Amino acid sequence: MRFLCVQCDEALAFEETRGPEDGSLTAIFRCPRCGRDIAMLTNPQETQIMRSLHVQLGGRTAPHEPLEAIRGSLSHMRQPERQPGGEVAWTHEAVERLERVPDFVRPMVKTGIEEYARRQGYPLVTVEVMGEARGKMGM
Repeated sequence: MRFLCVQCDEALAFEETRGPEDGSLTAIFRCPRCGRDIAMLTNPQETQIMRSLHVQLGGRTAPHEPLEAIRGSLSHMRQPERQPGGEVAWTHEAVERLERVPDFVRPMVKTGIEEYARRQGYPLVTVEVMGEARGKMGM
């Protein structure tokens, strides 16, 4: 996908991204001819979809790794561990339940449950926490 300057009919160049703030991401593009800037703002759901698909705005800064797509698709099979920086751990039962969620929404559901667990102060996502989050979030 490319954006065009309406006035100059010139392809806009990617400048920078900002965010995500409150789950939204801003991508800024500039016309190389007239210097006009435009911004694209994604909502939290679009931002999550872009993350789950590993979309990189503005192109890659690193070369492709061998078997990158395969490694990425298998990463969910590892048992999650508690990570520094506020990440929550998942019980084996909770991971099994999460795997029953359809693939195309699983990353968004996982993020929502983890955010709920952090807000509630839960260091561990259990099946009970998932049920609680589901009830509160209307899933």
